[in-house]
Amino acid sequence: MISRYLTSFDPSRIRQLKYDYVILGSGIAGLWCALEAMGHGSVAIVTKGPRDEGSTKYAQGGIAAALCPQDSPALHLQDTMDAGAGLCNREAVSVLVTEGPQRVKQLVRRGAEFDQENGQLVLAREGAHGIRRIVRAQGDQTGREVERALIAEIQKSRVDVHEKMFGVDLLTQRDECVGVLGWSVPKGEFVLFRGEVTIIASGGAGQLFDVTTNPTVVTGDGAAMAFRAGAQLQDLEFMQFHPTALASVDESSGDSVSPKFLISEAVRGEGAQLLNLHGERFMPHYHPLAELAPRDVVSKSILEEMHKTHTKHVLLDLTAHSREAIQHRFPTIFRTCEEQGIDPSAQPIPVSPAAHYTMGGVKTGLNGETNIRRLYACGEAACTGVHGANRLASNSLLEGMVFGSRAVTAARRMVDRQQPVAPDLSAIFVPTCPRGREGKPPERLRKELQTVMWRQVGLLRSDEALQDAVTRIDMIQAETARLPEGPKAWELTNMAQLARLVALSALLRTESRGAHRRSDYPEPDNRRWRKHIVLTRRLIDNLQIDAEPDILVEDVK
Repeated sequence: MISRYLTSFDPSRIRQLKYDYVILGSGIAGLWCALEAMGHGSVAIVTKGPRDEGSTKYAQGGIAAALCPQDSPALHLQDTMDAGAGLCNREAVSVLVTEGPQRVKQLVRRGAEFDQENGQLVLAREGAHGIRRIVRAQGDQTGREVERALIAEIQKSRVDVHEKMFGVDLLTQRDECVGVLGWSVPKGEFVLFRGEVTIIASGGAGQLFDVTTNPTVVTGDGAAMAFRAGAQLQDLEFMQFHPTALASVDESSGDSVSPKFLISEAVRGEGAQLLNLHGERFMPHYHPLAELAPRDVVSKSILEEMHKTHTKHVLLDLTAHSREAIQHRFPTIFRTCEEQGIDPSAQPIPVSPAAHYTMGGVKTGLNGETNIRRLYACGEAACTGVHGANRLASNSLLEGMVFGSRAVTAARRMVDRQQPVAPDLSAIFVPTCPRGREGKPPERLRKELQTVMWRQVGLLRSDEALQDAVTRIDMIQAETARLPEGPKAWELTNMAQLARLVALSALLRTESRGAHRRSDYPEPDNRRWRKHIVLTRRLIDNLQIDAEPDILVEDVK
């Protein structure tokens, strides 16, 4: 049985702050929502780290949009649908690609400076895109530039940004979200954020895995707290593994470095080739698009080559380009490789797959609405179905803007129609239930969880491995209950709860599709599984692992 709240609290004893819009997260989706909402009421951003720490600033490749005369939303839609392996929500994709160009232009008006030549935006090509349509900044620093521009706009506004404020739980009453319980890390106290609208924009969950490109703060907190509140989660089995993360190790310990440094998809878009350890190019044997195949195909192919050659990485060969050309086009990648003793103009870069992007999340409609009134979600924390079983490269930042705008527009209309929320906070009182004071250190439990997820719920899955993973995660969950109260315990609880749901979803989907691969079910099964798995807390509390999955699925739209 999953507890409704992570901790005991009495609202009457907690400092309260009231806003029209309470936004969880300060990546592109959260910042965009705040800027869209700030002219329509008071706005608070609640973020558990510094305001610029999250996945957004690490995005290298760029933002995909149909911005040139040779391109069109229809072509962008087709590429997205093809990459999604039969599970994309076509209506959501249509929204993304149709509204995307205007959102990019709006981003430029908000101060983002993208690379240009002769007064025109430079457009790059990435895997599974049929045309150059990726806008970029400073070669390979798109995310950092986007974050800079949006934070600069936020700093000029009246938006309140509450940094190092851990979002503990959503507060609900009568199937309606009335705010967020936060914990101020610097002050060591609870803060209750009352909101007419609450928007989850807290990012993905790559840190569930031992090998990931995601920073340490990306632990799936938003999805976990939404699940406890009764929200539906969808497509959790589809974690995208980026094919080309730098395969570096810590020389002092010999352990793999994590988070992994990403080697952008755009490197292959500029002609880099993948080689196995025998120096043989292999991608043409796996897909007609070779290195520009969809990410799930490239990751699968790299894994097979690693198994064939008994190695832990393959090679990404960029040596056809000059040192000067690489430095100009990929300055961050070049500098990081040099720090690892690699000259990418003279030798191939060792790469291997890493957990990268959470395609599942809080189930929403086309306007960010969830099944809980006054609760919206957007960005990587949400699941509109736009990515299907495999996200098309550079659609992620675009999604945060497009559906962030829609979420705020829908929320404004809802607030205009409804009476102001007037919760009886005394009814939300959660009595004292003391946690333990001993057990394994949270860092050790976190590592155990990440190792289980990487080895048994990673790139290649099976019934036996997934069943064992659920059992092991249950044991880790029991250990988390013995940890002392505080953000480390709450974060680990979120991770364990969400990890169990990911493993369970992967166990239920008895096929291979997109980023979800089963060694015991190696082929897609369109007759039974061209569907979405949707989970709720009420269902999970009564679900057996071997239950018939038809009670959990929803047809693709």
